[in-house]
Amino acid sequence: MCAFTMPEPPDWSAAREELRDALALAAWPDDLIADAELALCELYVNAWRHGATPAPTVVVVLLPNRTLRVSVADDSPVLPEPRTSTDPYELSGRGLHLVRCLTHRFGADPRKNGKRVWFELDAAA
Repeated sequence: MCAFTMPEPPDWSAAREELRDALALAAWPDDLIADAELALCELYVNAWRHGATPAPTVVVVLLPNRTLRVSVADDSPVLPEPRTSTDPYELSGRGLHLVRCLTHRFGADPRKNGKRVWFELDAAA
């Protein structure tokens, strides 16, 4: 029997704390802060796992119109595509669907070396 162990993703707590602190300081509701944290986690783990990037780059921007924009960059040029599965017991493949449900907009942009996957969340939606 062969046991496969996936290594732990890199620590993303600093990015999560920066995100949480910025939104709390801007008086965002707790439920939207939680949605933003979960969406960030999904993009970060995807960049690490599928983008083969040991430490993905995270940028958090709170725009003047009370829109949050979070982007996560990795080294893979392959743009993400949401998977569709009819198997309700599948262990992975729902991350982008989750991001789509939690945020108002999301997408991916190619970069010179890899890609940037982003989402936006509006405070007053």
